[in-house]
Amino acid sequence: MGTTEEPGAGPRPLGVGMVGYAFMGAAHSQGWRTVGRVFDLPLRPVLAAVCGRDGQAVRAAADRLGWAAAETDWRALIARDDVDVVDICTPGDSHAEIAVAALEAGKHVLCEKPLANTVDEAEAMVEAAERARACGQLAMTGFNYRRVPATALARRMVEEGRLGALRHVRVSYLQDWLVDPDFPLTWRLKKEYAGSGALGDLGAHAVDLAQYLAGESLVGVSALTETFVRERPILEGASAGLAAGGGGTGRGPVTVDDAALFTARFASGALGSFEATRFASGRKNALRIELNGEKGSLAFDLERLNELSFHDHTEPGVSAGFRRILVTEPGHPYLEAWWPPGHGLGYEHTFVHQARDLVHAIAAGRQPEPSFAEGLRVQRVLAAVEESALKNSVYTPIPV
Repeated sequence: MGTTEEPGAGPRPLGVGMVGYAFMGAAHSQGWRTVGRVFDLPLRPVLAAVCGRDGQAVRAAADRLGWAAAETDWRALIARDDVDVVDICTPGDSHAEIAVAALEAGKHVLCEKPLANTVDEAEAMVEAAERARACGQLAMTGFNYRRVPATALARRMVEEGRLGALRHVRVSYLQDWLVDPDFPLTWRLKKEYAGSGALGDLGAHAVDLAQYLAGESLVGVSALTETFVRERPILEGASAGLAAGGGGTGRGPVTVDDAALFTARFASGALGSFEATRFASGRKNALRIELNGEKGSLAFDLERLNELSFHDHTEPGVSAGFRRILVTEPGHPYLEAWWPPGHGLGYEHTFVHQARDLVHAIAAGRQPEPSFAEGLRVQRVLAAVEESALKNSVYTPIPV
């Protein structure tokens, strides 16, 4: 395995194999292609092979995205000697099977969020990761919004005590790509593939970012979910990202939520409110989070991702207020390798930073963050939200 450095030589290769090549696969490919050209790394990522079921399509994706080889069976990808890390970018129904097999085969694993479709699957993945950790293999959950420099700075400021005791966390993640009732029935709208709808797709990000920035876990929720369009045209064309080629004459049932809304309590007693929807017309990728503490507040908007808003409540009221921090300085997280101050980064850079952090963790033999255990923690929150919604919003504790 390419996890050490030979004296007098450059960094040894770290072979990456990726399963899936659509929206997330393209984003992860961008990260792996770019990271070694920007950051000084202890290991050199090599895009060894990408895997997909359609042989012609996966070969075209390999050429387009920069992978050296293509496979049509993920088991064959795992078995390759030139693959040290298996990067899972498939729908959630296959995460557990692929991740467990890869860890048992002696590979490191990066798995996209949400970690799995059920708590049981996520628990099995954590158990496999713990067994593999004893043998030197590492596992990481892909919550890329932790890698926005502004959110990483926000976490640093909370750790430094700039907000004091936390009182409120409010998060909303709003998109609008399902507003059209004739948008076709893609895999994201089927529970057997996606696990849940806006809750798992968007709410998982919201929950992880809230717990990450707060530095503590949610302990209970009270929730509502709704499916606004219950039948959609059956997909006949291809789907990619959040787009689809078109629907046929028949219609099929939507078996996931279109929106989720819940209140929550953190371990410290701080209160949280969460909203996730794919029906907020005019909102494209609007992830917003605000934390209020006894000493100040922080606010972040993904659609202005180079900015962080901070209010210092210890300043005199006559001059106090929110101020804009442009997070592009060399001393800000990840910015030492990029452009001069004021030259902003974008969405794709979060995947470069994710790859950077994973490579450093592998080289050091250190557990990367977020771990599978943190992915399980998010999964338990999602399950509690679904349970609460089914029970008419009853307050539902989240298992530790």
